[in-house]
Amino acid sequence: MAELEEYPFEIQSLSEADGGGYLISFPDFPGCMSDGETPDEAIANGRDALQAFIAMKKEFRDYVPEPGEIKLPFVFVARGKKDDQSLLQASSEKF
Repeated sequence: MAELEEYPFEIQSLSEADGGGYLISFPDFPGCMSDGETPDEAIANGRDALQAFIAMKKEFRDYVPEPGEIKLPFVFVARGKKDDQSLLQASSEKF
């Protein structure tokens, strides 16, 4: 089993309207995310969330991917200014 630190993550700043701070997510585990006031706090909170997420997957005997195994067909590029819609960019890689 891989170490938590081996799993890639994405971190982005949150707008003041979204509460400020930073959001962390893990591409290998869609839906697993956390936040924090600083990037370091978001990473620490994210590691806790990831540990709980993996424990839940194991409890239900769900598949736990290796770090970097999951390739999503779209990646987040930016948030639109006027209509607040996320802009997506297609990835050339398949699942």
